[in-house]
Amino acid sequence: MTKADLARVIYERHGGLSNKEASRLVDMILEFIKEGLLQGERVQISGFGTFVVREKKERKGRNPQTGEEMTILSRKSVVFRPSKNVQNGFS
Repeated sequence: MTKADLARVIYERHGGLSNKEASRLVDMILEFIKEGLLQGERVQISGFGTFVVREKKERKGRNPQTGEEMTILSRKSVVFRPSKNVQNGFS
C-alpha cells in the first residue's frame, strides 16, 4: 500500500474531501509521525501499533564480499511494534 492508495481510500470513504485534500491529510499525518520520531518521542497509534527510536550499539561485522573484519558504527533506527489487534489479524 502506498501513500496514494491511502489518500484514495480516505477520498472514497469521506464525502467532504477532495482527492488533493485527502493526499495532503496523509502527508500531514506522516510528517507528524516523522517529527515525533526525530525528536526521540514514542509514537503510539491506538489499535495499530507503536513506533520507537532505538539506539543500535557499535559492533564488529564482516564485509560479505571480502570477508574483511570491520566495525559497524552505532546508529539509530525506527522499530514498529504492532498492536494486538493487528497481530491477531496475522494468526
